Amino acid sequence: MNGATASDAPLYGLVLAGGHSSRMQRDKATLEYQGRSQLERTMALLDGRVAHAFVSVRAAQQTDSGRARHALIVDEQEGLGPCGGILAAQSRYPQAAWLVLACDLPFLDGRTLDHLIVARAPERTATAYRSARDGLPEPLCAIYEPASRATLSRAVQGGQRCPRKFLIGADVLLIDPPDPRALENVNTPEEFERVSAALAGRAGAGPKRIAVQYYALLREQAQCSGESVRTAAGTPNELYRELRARHPFTLPPQLLRVAVNAEFAEWSHPLADGDTVVFIPPVAGG
Repeated sequence: MNGATASDAPLYGLVLAGGHSSRMQRDKATLEYQGRSQLERTMALLDGRVAHAFVSVRAAQQTDSGRARHALIVDEQEGLGPCGGILAAQSRYPQAAWLVLACDLPFLDGRTLDHLIVARAPERTATAYRSARDGLPEPLCAIYEPASRATLSRAVQGGQRCPRKFLIGADVLLIDPPDPRALENVNTPEEFERVSAALAGRAGAGPKRIAVQYYALLREQAQCSGESVRTAAGTPNELYRELRARHPFTLPPQLLRVAVNAEFAEWSHPLADGDTVVFIPPVAGG
């Protein structure tokens, strides 16, 4: 397995930033939602979830200002599409497993990535989400283990250019996404306008005041039972990530329950000004 065992391969992140789309009539990586480009939003999602994060680029894209501000991995061979980006990353760091993401998934959130990372099966070739449309693997929100390098290389040498077709024939753990909408992409100006409006509605109109309550370990680590915070977070998931930067919280979101206004809620539940949010740690004992 190229120097890494199934259990010790570190997780790196790779964002496939694409380029100019004829249907979109512009570079999809530069599309902005709520003041940030798709590329910046996707790289921010990887922060704290992987050991190192990179943007996959073609040779001609190395000097692009939006991409060059990040660590880059350049395709070693042109014309291979996403498979070429994955192989270049695996060639540069063969000991790593790679969390591969397309940058044109505007609804992708931390909860979806956390769910995938927790489900990761290092002994398999890859771990991927099952498409809600056709049940096939979603190749650009998936974890490719070091062992996938040899089989992917052989597939590409045999003429394979589609990462989905590669995963269909590989030893892949398929899981269902917690929110199928998180894997929707944007391909036309009309879709971009629709998604922009949906995200604006989800996030609410600007900063809001949220009452947060803590229990058990979280209360000990925050050194308080609650606080009132002013935040632009649109969901409990985004709010918890903000709070983890403020307090030494050690519990990842997947180990917590969340309640909004005394009702259990999803991590993607939209927050409104004046809401009360409770993060509930696991309860010890029988």
